[in-house]
Amino acid sequence: MEAKGATYYNSIIVSSVQEMAKGKMIKKVPQRYVRSGLDKAEITDECGPRTKIPIIDLNRLCSSTYMASEIDKLDLACKEWGFFQASLKLNILNPMDLKSEIQDFFNLPMEEKKKLWQQPGDMEGFGQAHVVSEEQKLDWGDMFYLLMQPARLRKPHLFPKLHLPFRDTLETYSTKVKTIAQTLLVNMAKALKIEPTEIEELFGDELGQKMKMNYYPPCPEPDQVNGLTPHSDATGLTILLQVNEVEGLQIKKDGKWVTVKPLPNAFIVNIGDMLEIITNGTYKSTEHRGVVNSEKERLSVAMFHNAAMGKEIGPLRSFVERQKAALFKSVTTEEFLKVLFSRQINGKAFLDVWRI
Repeated sequence: MEAKGATYYNSIIVSSVQEMAKGKMIKKVPQRYVRSGLDKAEITDECGPRTKIPIIDLNRLCSSTYMASEIDKLDLACKEWGFFQASLKLNILNPMDLKSEIQDFFNLPMEEKKKLWQQPGDMEGFGQAHVVSEEQKLDWGDMFYLLMQPARLRKPHLFPKLHLPFRDTLETYSTKVKTIAQTLLVNMAKALKIEPTEIEELFGDELGQKMKMNYYPPCPEPDQVNGLTPHSDATGLTILLQVNEVEGLQIKKDGKWVTVKPLPNAFIVNIGDMLEIITNGTYKSTEHRGVVNSEKERLSVAMFHNAAMGKEIGPLRSFVERQKAALFKSVTTEEFLKVLFSRQINGKAFLDVWRI
């Protein structure tokens, strides 16, 4: 399984955008990053009842007193938005250490980063994701991509080589965020009135968790580039932490781009294509993008949670019986990932591959 799985994560190796943009030495964006026909749909700030991204209180979700009302809010957020902010009144994760260490990690000298760069045939490490041709337009950003769970599938040339205490910080963060993801998924099952075991069977202890740290440098022509190409996540559930104070995440709602303003002590959570398939379209993935600015870098870290390897990705029987039809094909997790990493990201086009 390990050797076979490694072939899924392939991306053509590209140069560092952070290094290119260092010191604001360039005045024009290289042609490979310039996008013609960028979506100029109206941009709306997150304000007012029509554009306010839902907030789910994780403490209330786990409280016997408030759980029912919070599950109803969760259900509505997943059906109408596909995005929500998950707040924690008690800062059980203490992400400040993680945030400062990620900032330091991206500021490592280039000779140190090269030791952790992507290798041919492998998407993990520093680089960009989903680069499948030499002619493909590139995003204005660098990433560090790492498989975190299950731990037995980690690459020996990457995770063990990370310096301490950063490695231990990531280990702790991975474990706690995995627990939050599983808590949210079980409560989604309750909201959907299906047996939690149907979700737990897919997203149990062997669930897949991948970490993607993002660095978007300042850009001399921010209106000419994508920080991150518009897309829906292929994952089951994504949990994003804003690392610094610079905003840049936008989601598409009713044909308009909504700028997300992250809350303190909160994650941004979104439904992925995999969960839309599993719920037979009841919960929907949402198109989103990253934008950049000319003054300051933006950093974030996304944790993607997928069904375990060897599972079947398809509409659960409960939904097919209710809706009298399956809207999507059923495939193995392996086949799902193989198709995913052979493609460029482009809106919700990947989900269309699986529609019946």
